[in-house]
Amino acid sequence: MQLSKALCFGTSRCLSLPPDSDTFPLSIGPSVHFSSQTMLADPRQSRLVLINPGRNMPGTASVERADARQESMALLPAVFEVFGVTANVLGEHEPPWASQFRGLAALSEADPLELWRSDSFMASLTSADTSLVLVAGAWLEEDVLIAALEGTRLGYEVRVLADLSLFRREQEHLHALDRLALHGIPATTIRQTMLEWAACLGCPSAIQKVRQLLASPECGPS
Repeated sequence: MQLSKALCFGTSRCLSLPPDSDTFPLSIGPSVHFSSQTMLADPRQSRLVLINPGRNMPGTASVERADARQESMALLPAVFEVFGVTANVLGEHEPPWASQFRGLAALSEADPLELWRSDSFMASLTSADTSLVLVAGAWLEEDVLIAALEGTRLGYEVRVLADLSLFRREQEHLHALDRLALHGIPATTIRQTMLEWAACLGCPSAIQKVRQLLASPECGPS
């Protein structure tokens, strides 16, 4: 993970525990250990996965929802620039789209429904000590649902970024969210996640930057 431009990335406040802590470690994913005291997502152990981001015309979603998704997409450059989080993209996407963001790595050989069978993807998670995988894309009730369930089965903490996701059929996406919740997979947003990362690091400059971005999402990181 490249960290040269990330803000306050060297801090360890989020994962630090007092020596006499009586909390017990939880094993999440390969060779990853969290404390039961840790509630905030840590950007140093996070990975963003965008599935079929080129599907920008949902079957039954409103124009307003599509516009809101584009507004959230405008925050993606900050995922790497501010926090150093790697983002993987796979499935249907146009090459110019993938080249817009630093820190975005394409998984050209991976099928969205077989993401967790990709040797290169799994190796990258292990080498980066990743424990939290944030999944988003299209369609929510199809590829995104399967990817989230499989990641959870393998022992990773998985969250679905609902604001970056689109559904094919409105009547089915609510059932998908219910299914995800049943398996302990929460739906969140990129906005909530970025603020959580900043609070986890306890870094004033990162918190200030995120607040500025959330107030003006069209402004990229400087």
